[in-house]
Amino acid sequence: MKRVVVGLSGGVDSSVAAYLLKEQGYEVIGMFMQNWHDTTGTLAGDCPWHDDRMFAELVAKRLDIPFHFIDLSDPYRQRVVDYMFSEYERGHTPNPDVLCNREIKFDAFLKAALDLGADYVATGHYCRSDEIVADGEVHYRLLAGSDPNKDQSYFLCQLSQKQLSRSLFPIGDLLKPEVRRIAAEQGLATAERKDSQGICFVGKVDLPVFLQQKLAAKQGDIIEIPRDLRKYSVANIPDRQLKEAVEPIRYSPFDGVKVGEHNGAHFFTIGQRKGLQVGGKPEPLFVIATDISNNVIYVGQGDDHPGLYRSVLPIRPDEIHWVRPDLALGVGESAPFDVRIRYRQPLQRATLVVTPESGYIRFATPQRGITAGQFAAWYSGEELIGSGVIDR
Repeated sequence: MKRVVVGLSGGVDSSVAAYLLKEQGYEVIGMFMQNWHDTTGTLAGDCPWHDDRMFAELVAKRLDIPFHFIDLSDPYRQRVVDYMFSEYERGHTPNPDVLCNREIKFDAFLKAALDLGADYVATGHYCRSDEIVADGEVHYRLLAGSDPNKDQSYFLCQLSQKQLSRSLFPIGDLLKPEVRRIAAEQGLATAERKDSQGICFVGKVDLPVFLQQKLAAKQGDIIEIPRDLRKYSVANIPDRQLKEAVEPIRYSPFDGVKVGEHNGAHFFTIGQRKGLQVGGKPEPLFVIATDISNNVIYVGQGDDHPGLYRSVLPIRPDEIHWVRPDLALGVGESAPFDVRIRYRQPLQRATLVVTPESGYIRFATPQRGITAGQFAAWYSGEELIGSGVIDR
C-alpha cells in the first residue's frame, strides 16, 4: 500500500483530497504545517493558524487518519518572506505563493513527508498531473485543473520533474461545488469554511504595514502623467528590436504634474489603484511606474491609460524554468505559447524568444500591469511547460 502525506491546511480542498486518497486505497497521513508566527500587519479575524490547525485535526479525526504537526517557520521566513522583502525593496512585485510551493510545500514539507516513509505528498490544489513516456524516458506533466474558475496550476509553475514525481493532486478533476458537496456528505468540519486569502500562510495583510517590518516609510511625490506623452511602448515589435523594446518607460517629474504624496514607492505596484488617496479627478488614478531610487510614483487617469500597457517583457536568463526540460527552447529558438502573468488572468497568445542575453515574451496584444518580479507561466494547451521571473 502506497503511503501519502496530505498537507491538511484546515480548508475544505485539502480535507476532500485526504478523503479521496483514502477511498482510493492509499495509506493516508495528515500533516499540518505552521509557517508563520508574526501577526504584524495581519488583518483581524483572518483565520489565525491555530484555528486552521484545529480544523485540520477535526478532519483527521473524522477520516480516522494519523495527524502530525510540523513547524516550518524558519525555512519559510528565510526562503519566502525574506525574498519578498528584498524584491519589494527593489521595486519589484513578487508572488510569495509560487515561492511557497517551490520552497516549502514541495521541498521542506516533502522532505518531512519522505522522513515518514511517504511515497507521495498531496495537496488540495486545483490542478492535475500525469506522466508520459517519450524517447524511452518518463516525463511528468503539470496540467490545468478541470475547474476553469479555480485552476491553480500557475502557483505551481516553478515545480521540477523530481517534485512532480512525488506529488498528487486528488481534486484536480473536480469542480469547487463538487468538493464542498463531498465534504458535506462526509461530515467534514471544513465543508462550509471560507477559502483562505492573502499571502500564503500569512493571510490577508495590510501590505504597507507588513512591509514596514523591514522597509521604512519615506514620503515622496505622486506625479500624474498625461495620456498624450509620447513614450509608450507599441505592439508588433520584431525580434531584432526586442532588447530595446523591453526597457520600461522612464518618466521624470518634468513629464507631468504633482498631484499628491505617498509614504514609500516600494509599497506600490504597477496597475495599483487603492492607497493613492488622490481624489478630484474625472477618472480613477492608477500607478503606471515607480522610481525607487528617487522615491517617486507616476500615475495616469483611467484603466485604459497607455502607460499601463506593454507588449514585450524580459525573463531573467537565470530564472527561465522548464517544468518540462525535454521541451526547453535553445538559444536562437522561439515558439508560440499561451501565457499568463498572474493568477486567474485569461491565457494570452504570445511568442517566447530565447536569445544569448535573455528570454523575451512578445504578446499578440499589449498587456496591462506588467511588473518586474512577477512570474510569467507559459502553456501548450492545458499543460504548463515553463515559467520565469519578469526582469524589468
